[in-house]
Amino acid sequence: MPLADWFSTDEWQAIGLTLVVAARAVMFGLPLALGLAFALSRWRFAGRGVLDTLTYLPLVLPPVVVGWMLLLLFGLHGPIGAALHDWFGIRLVFTRAGAILACATMILPLMVRTIRLSLDAVDPGLEQAARTLGAGAWDRFLTITLPLAAPGVLVAAITGFAAALGEFGAVITFAANIPGQTQTLPLAIFSALQSPGGEAVAGRLSLVSVALAVVFLTLAERLGRRLRARVGR
Repeated sequence: MPLADWFSTDEWQAIGLTLVVAARAVMFGLPLALGLAFALSRWRFAGRGVLDTLTYLPLVLPPVVVGWMLLLLFGLHGPIGAALHDWFGIRLVFTRAGAILACATMILPLMVRTIRLSLDAVDPGLEQAARTLGAGAWDRFLTITLPLAAPGVLVAAITGFAAALGEFGAVITFAANIPGQTQTLPLAIFSALQSPGGEAVAGRLSLVSVALAVVFLTLAERLGRRLRARVGR
């Protein structure tokens, strides 16, 4: 049987949308995760503890609560969502962009934690030596800190992608379950289980979810090992 016949059009749509949403969530979330990880690892400033708590909060809160908080902030009547809609015509709630925002919010603390651990492992003496030789802060970051922390950054991106593939609570709360628009694999599985005779569809999609998770987690582990060996860590 050709691969295209293994799933229905709607199922392929859910699979493709899941990959797109996860990739964009990582693309938008990774720079922020890198900045937060660097700030928490290297800087000492007033309010650092508060920032640390807020950064990791989505990691311990129920995803539905995170989705509800996103609704309060980015909904059409929320302080940020109303401004985006009135000033720029941008609507996030119940849209694909909203699904991306929800996934990015949920995977952000995971990526920050992974990158921060990698940054903490970088020898501060190397940065100090570069500073004594006249290298500026930006030069030190680009030529020493970032290359040495690269394994952690890459692992954070891949692990964040894998985690975004399975995000459910925040997405369904903030972006809803709209076929072709916001219905990712977890939401499609949920919908199938709510339909009579949908167990077969749910089973097929669940196998896809498991396969994707295994592939990307294995990839993260192997690439991380190779990069750590390359930089001598």
